[in-house]
Amino acid sequence: MLKFHNYDIVCQEIPDQITLAINITGCPNHCPGCHSPWLWEDRGEILCDTASDDFTALETLVGDYSACITCVGFMGGDNSPLEVQACAQRVKQLWPKLKTGWYSGRELLAPGVDASNFDYIKLGPYIEACGGLRDPATNQKLYRIENGRFIEIHVHDPKRD
Repeated sequence: MLKFHNYDIVCQEIPDQITLAINITGCPNHCPGCHSPWLWEDRGEILCDTASDDFTALETLVGDYSACITCVGFMGGDNSPLEVQACAQRVKQLWPKLKTGWYSGRELLAPGVDASNFDYIKLGPYIEACGGLRDPATNQKLYRIENGRFIEIHVHDPKRD
């Protein structure tokens, strides 16, 4: 069962996309300096429950915003990577024109996850000394997925270079 705390429509997480960013709870990574430590707790509304094939909240949320977004981003979900994948698959099934992205704090893609279910994947834990994706010293990497291949996207903020 995958739970979420909140969501927002954002334009900075996935380059050139208007993204419905869904903040997944129950993060097991607990990165020091995390900007969203409340997402560590296992709380919130159920986004999906693959055991019962229940995607009601996900479908309602995406359905409500599908006309004004170009991407659905799952922010976290490292506690249930196969459920994040199932959510991405459901989005692609019901809204084939929408892109999907996943911000994972793992170093590597979780076992059993097929990258081709996503258009974008961010990998890497947050390390405060390295900064986030926009910092040139970051350890995190954002990839565009094309035919199962990971193509790195550089999103550094030129003001910081």
